[in-house]
Amino acid sequence: MSDARPVPPMVQRMTAVLDGIAFVCRILTGVSLVVLTVIFGWLVFGRYVLNATPTWVEQVALLLVMLIAFLGAAVGVHEHTHLSVTMLRTSVPMRVRTIFVVITDLAMGGFGALMLWYGAQLTLFKWGSLIPLIQVPEGLRSLPLTVGGALILLFSIGHLIRLYLGLDERRDSIE
Repeated sequence: MSDARPVPPMVQRMTAVLDGIAFVCRILTGVSLVVLTVIFGWLVFGRYVLNATPTWVEQVALLLVMLIAFLGAAVGVHEHTHLSVTMLRTSVPMRVRTIFVVITDLAMGGFGALMLWYGAQLTLFKWGSLIPLIQVPEGLRSLPLTVGGALILLFSIGHLIRLYLGLDERRDSIE
């Protein structure tokens, strides 16, 4: 932060909780990436050495990719590392820049809310059938979409609260 403005305890707690959630998401995506690598190694070994392809690997890999993609995207929103083009935003006066930041956070929150809503509907719809070969509910494929949407919404609300209180630390929004 550029000024020594005190941060209210409620905002400190909110930030700590959101940081904790993002940390857990990073751990889950990292572990998922390692598991994905290991099971594809097993797939190659089984196919070319044992001459017996483990058919379950593809289905598990699809679940892991969904988890990595949507939790990773949510962490990207939280840590401001998601894909964005800031050229226009950084070339306008501070007042307009803040409006752009608010619009961006509202759009991201709205997108997260849509992901949450429609992802939950899809998850519930598909929960009754099983994924072939691994026999887990088909709804697990869309559950990361639902959770990722909820987290994007939550992280966007956190950004808006900090921005409203003048505690936003994003460089391109307060330079």
